[in-house]
Amino acid sequence: METERRTRLTPDERRAQLVALGVKSLVDQPLESLTIDYLSARAGVSRGLLFHYFTSKKGLHREVVRTARDAMLDATEPAPELPPRERLRDTLTRIVRFVRDYRGTFFSLVRGVASGDTEVREVLEEARASQADRVIQVFLELGVADSELLRLALRSWVGFAEDILVDLALNTEMPAEEIVLFLERSVTAIAASVDPRRTIALD
Repeated sequence: METERRTRLTPDERRAQLVALGVKSLVDQPLESLTIDYLSARAGVSRGLLFHYFTSKKGLHREVVRTARDAMLDATEPAPELPPRERLRDTLTRIVRFVRDYRGTFFSLVRGVASGDTEVREVLEEARASQADRVIQVFLELGVADSELLRLALRSWVGFAEDILVDLALNTEMPAEEIVLFLERSVTAIAASVDPRRTIALD
């Protein structure tokens, strides 16, 4: 008779497993519904163990949001070998794909900024800053003059893009190519308006 071998997880492995389960739960429910009781029941562990690892519901949310953020940034990492225009289009295409593949996760991330937890908001703002830096780099390579106005405008565009992705990628069946083209044209128009001396071709 075969006996089942169980591998004992280290504390770090167990914690990572619980965080991964929390991220997975975002597919079915918003971040604010992820509670200690819910996760302990789903993981089959005691509430005390979760409090040991995360201290509180807010602590759990911070780790889940941080992990989800990193997954999104990794999945949409720009391809450095592509020229700037193609790199922007490729990145936007992968963002739309991520949004549609991980709908609940993306919605919880972009709407999590409304969280009452300052640290959760900071984690999400870090994601926005990273995405903005990626876009800024594209237009600097295309010859747009660097300025505080350019950086402010493109950071604001990231928030605009999030709303578009929620409205179009999540709530409609619009083809991904059309969403990508709209986002590309909108960000190009913003960059061109900041530095009108520079003509930026769409294609």
